[in-house]
Amino acid sequence: MYERILVPTDGSTAVDGAIERAIDLAETYGATLHALAVVEPIYTVNEGLGSLYDTLEHGAQESTDEVAKRAEAADVTAITAVRTGVPHREILEYVDDEGIDLVVMGTHGRTGLGRYLLGSVTEKVVRLSDVPVLTVRHREDED
Repeated sequence: MYERILVPTDGSTAVDGAIERAIDLAETYGATLHALAVVEPIYTVNEGLGSLYDTLEHGAQESTDEVAKRAEAADVTAITAVRTGVPHREILEYVDDEGIDLVVMGTHGRTGLGRYLLGSVTEKVVRLSDVPVLTVRHREDED
C-alpha cells in the first residue's frame, strides 16, 4: 500500500509520536522511511548570522540522523534530507520529487512561537498535499 513514507522533523520531542507511527507504518508495509528537516533561510546583512544558520543546519541534520537510527533499529530502510526554504513548500516539493505515498506529521513542533508555526506548516501540508497526510497529536504528558 505504501512504498515511501515521509516524516518531517524539527528535532523536538513533540514529533516523537509521528516518528514512531511513521516507523511502525514503514515496518508494516515494508516501506522506505524518508526523514526531512527544513531550515528556513536567514536574510540579513549581519555576517554573524551565518554561523547561526550553520548551527540550524547542523541541528536539522542531527534530527534526521536520529530518525534514521530509530528506523534502522526497527529494521526499516531510511533516507535523510535537509532542505532550505519555506517549510510547507519544501515538504510538498519533496513529496513530489521522491514519489512519497504518505506523509506522517506531528500536529505541533517546538514550543512557543515555533510550536504555533509548525502547527501552521502541518495545516498547510494537509490542505495542499496530493497524497494522504496522517497527523499525530502530541500529548504534553509525553515530555
